[in-house]
Amino acid sequence: MIRQLQKTDIDCVGEIWLQANLGAHAFIPAQYWQDHLKMVQEMLLQSEVYVYEEVSQACIQGMIGLVGEEIAGIFVRQEMQANGIGKQMLDYVKKKRQRLSLHVYQKNTRAIAFYQKEGFQVLCETRDEATGEMEYIMCWQLNGCPKHNG
Repeated sequence: MIRQLQKTDIDCVGEIWLQANLGAHAFIPAQYWQDHLKMVQEMLLQSEVYVYEEVSQACIQGMIGLVGEEIAGIFVRQEMQANGIGKQMLDYVKKKRQRLSLHVYQKNTRAIAFYQKEGFQVLCETRDEATGEMEYIMCWQLNGCPKHNG
């Protein structure tokens, strides 16, 4: 079941956020993610966030955050990845928006492949000032993204 984040979920989703980032971004020092955990938890409570919960277990397995039309992140508990949870959450927010965009590190090839499979297109590349890593800006639009010249 997908539902809106509740305040009581914050420790669980914070753990999922941290572990997913550590697992997907080995090219960024772990301390970076650890240092940002509390700030992210505070931001999550003020954002549009949905969680994927196994009702039978009352256990959150993943989350997706939105800031307007931008996906701030999709995070799935590591042991539950590749089970369709990310796709279900993405499909859920596609029903709420006509257009979505996101930033993804170029070294995170698994995530790039996932987003491309789900209809996202690379618009351009940029550098994440916080980490110095190159990233793509990707977009999905109900009727296809416009081509980007730049």
